[in-house]
Amino acid sequence: MSTEHASLDGFIGDFIARQPMFFVATADVDGLVNLSPKGGEGMLRVIDAHTLAYLDLTGSTAETIAHVRATRRITVMWCAFEGPPMIVRVHGTARIVTRADPEWEHWAAQFPPKVGARSVVVVTAQRISDSCGMAVPLLTYESDRQQLDGWARGKGEAGLRDYWERKNATSLDGKPAFTVADRGVPPTEAG
Repeated sequence: MSTEHASLDGFIGDFIARQPMFFVATADVDGLVNLSPKGGEGMLRVIDAHTLAYLDLTGSTAETIAHVRATRRITVMWCAFEGPPMIVRVHGTARIVTRADPEWEHWAAQFPPKVGARSVVVVTAQRISDSCGMAVPLLTYESDRQQLDGWARGKGEAGLRDYWERKNATSLDGKPAFTVADRGVPPTEAG
């Protein structure tokens, strides 16, 4: 049985902040449903009682971007892999903030600088719930993987723009995702 919560405040927000991994589910009105694992230190922030945001890194596809642009629907889920069992789900709507948006600098500043950052997904919670999670296995967190950051640095700015054009322009169903106007110029990684 799940329990609904009025906001992301309190123990729900604290639980979310402690999790090194989360899952994002989206779908267009027809076609494939997408479920993506996400993670990394500082890659997701609880902004206020009904808003969270995460930094979207360059990936093999752009399903979340395409689906959010088509329907705005999204579900984000966290599982406790360590400690007491618990699952938290946020069902809501989302919007995509890209480098071309006037809000980009504000939103990108909420996260660690990443060469491969292509957007920020801002989620407005409509339903917040937790459930037991007693069937979720216990796993030990070791560290964040560094391969994606290295890959993005190796591509460089021009290589990332080319990759976005070739691999992230449409979803697997051919729906528009990452447009020419969205691409902008990737920032250089700080430090």
